[in-house]
Amino acid sequence: MKAFITGITGQDGYYLSKHLLESGFEVHGTIRRSSSFNTSRIDGLIAEFGKSDQLKLYYSDLLDSSSLNNLINNIEPDQIYNLAAQSHVAVSFKNPLYTTQTSTVGPLTLLEAVKNSKKEIKYYQASSSEMYGGIDSSVLSETSVFNPKSPYAVGKVFAHEMTKVYRESYDLFCVNGILFNHESPARGETFVTRKITRAVGRIFHGIQKNLTLGNLEAKRDWGFAGDYVKGMKLMLEHDHPDDWVLATGETHTVQEFVEAAFGEVGLNWKDHVLTSDKYHRPNEVEHLLGDPSKAKKLLKWKPELDFKGLVKVMVESDIELAEQESVLISKKLMKPTWEYPITD
Repeated sequence: MKAFITGITGQDGYYLSKHLLESGFEVHGTIRRSSSFNTSRIDGLIAEFGKSDQLKLYYSDLLDSSSLNNLINNIEPDQIYNLAAQSHVAVSFKNPLYTTQTSTVGPLTLLEAVKNSKKEIKYYQASSSEMYGGIDSSVLSETSVFNPKSPYAVGKVFAHEMTKVYRESYDLFCVNGILFNHESPARGETFVTRKITRAVGRIFHGIQKNLTLGNLEAKRDWGFAGDYVKGMKLMLEHDHPDDWVLATGETHTVQEFVEAAFGEVGLNWKDHVLTSDKYHRPNEVEHLLGDPSKAKKLLKWKPELDFKGLVKVMVESDIELAEQESVLISKKLMKPTWEYPITD
C-alpha cells in the first residue's frame, strides 16, 4: 500500500507517517523548498525508513498544481492524506490570502487528481473543529452547523464541502476528518498548549520567568495527536466514505491546561502567568466540544491518552528540551530569554 501525505513535516504528518510506516505502508510525502532543512520532526523516520525507500520525500507545494498532479500520476498512491495548510488560526488573520489559498486551491487540485486517476485512490481531507465557530456550549457532531470565525476556518469549510461535492458527484472515496484540538510534544511552539509547556520547562530550569497568554477562559476539547492519526487511517479503511468527528468528548479551559502544566513541576501558575489583550483573536472561538460517538461506534476508534496524560507527556518532553537549552546557555551558546511573538 502506498500513501501520499501533504504536510508530512507537521505534527500530524509525523504521527501519521510513523503509524503508516509501522503498518507496512510505503509513504510518500511533500515538503516545501526553503533555504534550510525543515524536516526536524521526521528526521528519525528518515533515518529509519529512508534508506529502504519505504519513506520518500519530494519538494512541492499546495499552490503548485502541476507538481502535485505529476507526483500523484507517477506514484499512483492508494491513499492521499491532505494535512498541509497554514494551520495557525491567529496567523490566518494576519495572512488571510495565503491561508485561504492553501485551504482551497490545494484540496481542489488533489480532488481533481483523484477524480482523473485511472486508479481508485482514497482521499482524506483534514477538516477542523474551528469550522463550527464555538458560538455556544453545544456538543458538536458531524451534522452540526458550521459558523467559521477566522480565515483559516472559512478555508476549511470550503475544502470540507468541496470534498463532499466530489464524493457525491463522482462516487469517489473521499472523507472529511473533523478533528478537534489535538496536541503532542511535536506541536508547533506558537500554539497555545505548546507555548505553555515550553514555558513550564524553561521556568522550571530558570531560563524564563513569566508566560504571557491571551484568553484563559477559552474552552477546547484537547486530545493526543498520536491517537487521532489512527482515526484517519480507520476512516479510509471503512466500508464507505463519510464525514467523521474525532474528539475526546470533554472540554477544558486554557487556564485548566495552565494549572495542570505548572502542577506537573510543583509550581503555582499564578506566580508566572500574565495576560495581554494582544494575544486575543479578533473574533474569539469560546467553546469547542466534540461528539465522537459515531467514530467510536463504527470505526471502533477511541482516544487512549486522557487530558492529564497529554499535559504530562508534553511537560516532560519540554522539561528535557529546556534542560538541553540550559546547557547551551551555560556555555554562552544561547541567550537565556525567550518571548513568543504570537499565540493561538
